[in-house]
Amino acid sequence: MGPSPKIKTEPLSLVFAALGGVVLLFIVAPLASMFLNCSLPELAETAKETDVRNSIWLTLWTSMAATVIFAIAAIPFAYLLARKDFPLKGLVTAIIDIPIVIPHSAAGIALLGVLSRSSLLGRAAGKIGLSLVGSSAGIMAAMAFVSIPYLINSARDGFLAVPDRLEKAALNLGASPLRVFLTVSVPLAARSIVSGLILMWARGMSEFGAVLIIAYHPMITPVLIYERFGAFGLKYARPVAVIFIAVCLVFFVFLRLLAKEKQSA
Repeated sequence: MGPSPKIKTEPLSLVFAALGGVVLLFIVAPLASMFLNCSLPELAETAKETDVRNSIWLTLWTSMAATVIFAIAAIPFAYLLARKDFPLKGLVTAIIDIPIVIPHSAAGIALLGVLSRSSLLGRAAGKIGLSLVGSSAGIMAAMAFVSIPYLINSARDGFLAVPDRLEKAALNLGASPLRVFLTVSVPLAARSIVSGLILMWARGMSEFGAVLIIAYHPMITPVLIYERFGAFGLKYARPVAVIFIAVCLVFFVFLRLLAKEKQSA
């Protein structure tokens, strides 16, 4: 066998790689510093605290529940945006992106006007014994408000990538529009839909500003980190942040791997 050919690297690629390294360092360095400044005994002691465990569990299940509940409406809506033209469609797509661009404290104030006990929705919920402010329901609403654009946009892009001739062929064979949507469109756009679901869940789980205004208590982990930092300083807030980031990464990687397995099956 002859010598293996040398791989030629263009100067421009080296420049791009160096720039990429700067970006990666910018992301990794703060996280690595935080982890390195926490000792294992410190983390173990923090993990034993009931408030910390309860806040992490509350954050996980409320973000997951918000994603599942709102996905029931968001995914069909994304299909409509991908397949139909209608008046003011551009305005509708712009409205969808509003929660991404407005300050999340402002989003919390806007939500408070709709969910407060004096509002129409708040009074209706109160009649059945449900409080939307200062409750898990309010937390889910705040999480969904700031994160639902990620699901809608990702699912819409997935549906746009599905050839409409396949849907028309199924319709010509006698399938109903609902059956075509469930058996043709959704499976073919599944990769984008799943990515959108994961992004919505992750974004909701990390929300702070809107949740802080809607429900300071019960306390999700981002709010707990903020409270401990304000009351006791970095030393007491950092271990909670490290544990929460580790838990989020475990769940995020697990969901990504699970989604990849299902799509390759």
